[in-house]
Amino acid sequence: MKNGFLAIALLSSLSLAACSNTKAGVEQDARENADKAAAAADKAEDKARPAAEAAAAETKEAAREVSGAVKGAVETIDVKSALMADRTVDASHIDVDTFHETKTIVLKGSVKTATQRDEAARIAAAEAPSYRIDNQLRVVPNP
Repeated sequence: MKNGFLAIALLSSLSLAACSNTKAGVEQDARENADKAAAAADKAEDKARPAAEAAAAETKEAAREVSGAVKGAVETIDVKSALMADRTVDASHIDVDTFHETKTIVLKGSVKTATQRDEAARIAAAEAPSYRIDNQLRVVPNP
């Protein structure tokens, strides 16, 4: 019987030692896996960063383009409205194109007199003082 207790005690101590070793091994594996996961996350972040920066730059450029288009549209509306409001110019055959990138307003179409042609350019310049006026209006007495 003494040998039986001795055998049980020996097996119990081996089990405890094995459990202790298993616990330490699991903890070590967990630490190693956490380190590997952190390294993988850092690597993924490094790969994603250039794409995110490129997307941010593209978004910023698109916003600038939209902003420029809106400003150009506002200038077009302002110039066309001023031409239509002026009683000395028949604006019914005048097209106004605005190019914000080059800060240019182009007047195209026709008017009945050279005076109307000159007055249309003057009105456009007054409405869009920071823009260059490209007056391509043709004088056609009976359009």
